[in-house]
Amino acid sequence: MTHTHDEDPACEVAHSAAPAAEGGRTLVAVFASPVADHLLRFGAELGFRTVLYEPDPGRHLAGFLRVPRLDDHLDGTADVVLTDHHRDEIGPILRDVLKFPVRWVGIMGSARHTAPHVSALAELGVPQEEVARVHRPIGLNIGSRTPAEIAIATLAGLIADRNGRPGGFIF
Repeated sequence: MTHTHDEDPACEVAHSAAPAAEGGRTLVAVFASPVADHLLRFGAELGFRTVLYEPDPGRHLAGFLRVPRLDDHLDGTADVVLTDHHRDEIGPILRDVLKFPVRWVGIMGSARHTAPHVSALAELGVPQEEVARVHRPIGLNIGSRTPAEIAIATLAGLIADRNGRPGGFIF
């Protein structure tokens, strides 16, 4: 028995005929970390232009080129994810990122703990309305724990946003 049905564009996705969405979006992972590794690999597969920014020249991710500065990548297409909330540089980096019209900015961290970026930005004189642009926690609330799961949750939220869907970042 042969099943027939009207062709639906969604079928192309199920049969791997549809290309990855080219949304004209840039995914900037800040800090070379296991989460950044997954974000960049998965992000490229999902149609994002991917950028790694790591201010420490001694840190790197195999297979990814570090950019020496962020300025050239921080426009209205940029989704910026700080992949480590224990680094001393989070305040200055976020302060600088927030000077640009980036589309979205977030920093990893649990909602159960104090957000270190808030006090770091306040100490640098960043206005509260700018601090409020920084999302934390990041990603869809799927209970992610591993670097790959955190990357998937983050990218799922960015994809939902890119596609105008309600997946969002609400916790």
